[in-house]
Amino acid sequence: MKPPREKWRKSFSEWFHDVLFRAEIYDYRYPIKGTGVWMPYGFKIRRKLLEIVREKLDSTGHHEVLFPLLIPEDMLSREGEHIKSFEREVYWVTRGGEEELGVKLALRPTSETAIYPMFNLWIQSYTDLPVKIYQVVSVFRYETKATKPMIRVREVTTFKEAHTAHATAEEAEEQVREAVQIYKEFFDAMKIPYVISVRPNWDKFPGAEYSVAFDTVMPDGRTLQIGTVHNLGQKFAKAFDIKYMDRNGEFSYVWQTCYGISERVIAALLSIHGDDHGLVLPSEIAPIQVVVVPIPYKGRDDEILAESRRIYQELASAGLRVIIDERKEITPGSKFYDWELRGVPLRVEIGPRDVDKGTATLVRRDNLERATCGKEEVVEEVRQLLRRIDEALSERAWSWLREMTSKAYDVGEAKRIIKEQGGIVEIPWCGKAKCGMELSELVDADLLGTPWDEEVEVDGSCVVCGAKASTIARAARAY
Repeated sequence: MKPPREKWRKSFSEWFHDVLFRAEIYDYRYPIKGTGVWMPYGFKIRRKLLEIVREKLDSTGHHEVLFPLLIPEDMLSREGEHIKSFEREVYWVTRGGEEELGVKLALRPTSETAIYPMFNLWIQSYTDLPVKIYQVVSVFRYETKATKPMIRVREVTTFKEAHTAHATAEEAEEQVREAVQIYKEFFDAMKIPYVISVRPNWDKFPGAEYSVAFDTVMPDGRTLQIGTVHNLGQKFAKAFDIKYMDRNGEFSYVWQTCYGISERVIAALLSIHGDDHGLVLPSEIAPIQVVVVPIPYKGRDDEILAESRRIYQELASAGLRVIIDERKEITPGSKFYDWELRGVPLRVEIGPRDVDKGTATLVRRDNLERATCGKEEVVEEVRQLLRRIDEALSERAWSWLREMTSKAYDVGEAKRIIKEQGGIVEIPWCGKAKCGMELSELVDADLLGTPWDEEVEVDGSCVVCGAKASTIARAARAY
């Protein structure tokens, strides 16, 4: 019987806060609103996630860098549209010790205005292009809305941002596609389902030509933006005078892109796969893939422990991330509870019957199904079960997204679905900004945008003006 998901679904906010704390992921009791502390187990999950994204970026020609936290006010204000969007969110440093600073320094809200003055120095010729760099840093934004751990914070502690520069518009466009592919593979590795949308022009990244966003649906039916890719065109290049000399000796402005993710990805990972018992982690991300639990029995504890240690060593030698729980002060049931809460994909139980029969009992975390195998086949059986668990998590997550994606052909129906069920509603739209903004108000939801690079059947009329629809608008209540 599968673990229940009623609390996970109906009381998601309570579930999320409870699991973060009890599973020792993230302690949000730090005395500054909108900040939190990564606890050891949570930090290990964070590290595994960053290992994956670093590998994908490094393998596609990106290079990791690290830029300063502080940005002078004049640099931050160089691109007008960009600073205007952040001016209410910026934290300012105005004093050093007792001394007033001559120039205000911003704690980076994002790093375009910190990085691009250096691009101006680094890029001189076509031989310097393309430039493809990334960093993983903290960014700071004075969030005025209600904060929520990992989802809406004032210090984003896991901000991976990539920045690229190219000789032509076509190369920049190709880079956008590469970035989208990188993120698809990254989210697929974590079994997180997503829709990819071009953001509405009035809600794109400030200074971008256009923005592409990845969104997923959380257990409460609200959507969470988990990644963005931006084609910046030449706006920042012109603001920061980033030019290169081409083969003919002519100077041209570069074309740029940027793309980022944050700990919102971890929030989605923990939330989408969870159940009422706690976390359920895919094996690639899980800090511990297998836990071996000896089941004590009067008079036979030594031989049970010896067999448990043997299996532990065999699994560890096979390269699996495994631990053995030898705690004597708590019952096996309490151990099961602890490791289920933390989402360990597979549990191996060794009791007196297993010792007598030469078997091991394997328990899957995703559905709590139990199976036995011969002790000689434990390693292979564990590997196969981890693959099946990952496949099941992916299938369940994508099924959830499909279930939470609906179509509506009038405003009333769209509004009803968003209010009663939540999720994403796809609505015929003429594509005009005026109708799009009005649609958002009418259905009392955010417009995620229009489908990115996919064939979509468009039928019906724009639900606002009645003209023939040219696309669909995705509407949802978003975090």
